Amino acid sequence: MILAFTFAGIVLIGVLGFVGRRRPAADLAEWAVGGRKFGALTMWFLQAGEVFTTFTFLGMAGLAFSGGVAAMYALPYVPIAYVVLFFLAKRLWTMGKERGYLTQGDFLEDRYGSRALGTLSAVIGVVCVLPYLQLQITGLGLIVRLVTGDAASGTLSMIVGCLLVVAFVLWAGLRGVAATSYFKDAIMLVVLVVLLIAVPVYFHGGISAMFHQIEQLHPEKLIVHAGANDHVWFVTSMVVSAIGVGLMTLPHTWPALMSARDPKVLRRNYTWMPVYEICLMLPMFIGFAAILVLPKKTDSNGVLLTLSKQALPGWVTGLVVVAATATAMVPAAGILIGISSLVARNIVRVRRERLQFWINHGTVVVASALALVLGIFRPDLLANLLLLTYSGTVQLAPANALGLLRRVPVGKVPILAGIVAGEIVVVWLTFVDTHLAGTINVGLIGLAVNAVVVAVVALVTRAFAGRPDPAPAQV
Repeated sequence: MILAFTFAGIVLIGVLGFVGRRRPAADLAEWAVGGRKFGALTMWFLQAGEVFTTFTFLGMAGLAFSGGVAAMYALPYVPIAYVVLFFLAKRLWTMGKERGYLTQGDFLEDRYGSRALGTLSAVIGVVCVLPYLQLQITGLGLIVRLVTGDAASGTLSMIVGCLLVVAFVLWAGLRGVAATSYFKDAIMLVVLVVLLIAVPVYFHGGISAMFHQIEQLHPEKLIVHAGANDHVWFVTSMVVSAIGVGLMTLPHTWPALMSARDPKVLRRNYTWMPVYEICLMLPMFIGFAAILVLPKKTDSNGVLLTLSKQALPGWVTGLVVVAATATAMVPAAGILIGISSLVARNIVRVRRERLQFWINHGTVVVASALALVLGIFRPDLLANLLLLTYSGTVQLAPANALGLLRRVPVGKVPILAGIVAGEIVVVWLTFVDTHLAGTINVGLIGLAVNAVVVAVVALVTRAFAGRPDPAPAQV
């Protein structure tokens, strides 16, 4: 029954993606940003869909299970970022409309007058976000395998889900992602509320009783204590994540913002979306419930589905699996649009718009096939690169922040030098000297080095030039 529910849900998501548009998009702008015509309701679900991924649905429960209240770091950073975006979105959207931006690479290339910077930012975006795409596809297989105990079913679900995502993304573009986001958020919220009520009641007699038992038996889970997830990790991870989201360093967030009908739509969303982030707490409660039920060695990513199977009837567990599946497929579609647009616009450069469109579509197929093959045969190959998703892309924050000013105060050389220096530090601390940073988020260390290099190189270039390094554009 659960497997039937799962495949029915996968097919339904694919169908909804197709009906999001009645005919294929005519050009890349229509495909990638929906013709910049989305209203408040569509934007709400589209932007909310970027936040609630497989990691949110399964990972938050797992992080609460393994790290206790340290998981709460994920609650404040998105609302903080939305406060920043409330003030920046109008400026960014207006420039995008006037200058024709579709990607982060377009923005940086135009503001600093540097194709090299546009290409470098695009390469960083693709390298750092491709593992995030694989995470969604691998997560889809993990979901099915956990509830069925059948690895073959997990692999089949990955293949079917990936094919449907590619098909509706190629056909409908961002409009397909928007159409599936309605379904995804609706079923996810219903399922999370059911789990919030049913799981604590079934195992502990209620939420209050659950936390009382944790306080008695595992008090260390209710404080941020020394260890891998200590106070330093908590604060620095929150800061890096807030900077990354607030300054739009993740490439797949750009199409959604640029698709708005006008800046008022964005401001209305950023006013109310912090309230929506309260929903992040719901899977965390399931993780806390698992602390008292499951052995410590349990796979943390599977605790939500494991408790669901034990506490709920089979058909309700099937709905939980469909919701989890949606949190994998819909974000994967959005990530594909972000990656393919970067490749077509900023890495493989062709003048003919139609050829650019086909390169974009080819990238969708290649990127999804690569993520699928690695997810099936080498799921660990890109796993470590996932650590670079936030810490790597956040190195673009100084460039984005300075580029938003009316007159860009530095030129391309300091910005390029800062990004390269920041990325070298992040890669070194992530893969070579992994203990040097302690529990400090390596992205923050890289960002500090990045900012210092930008300032020093800007001063040196101005001193040698005998005049300020001119900005290429004023908008």
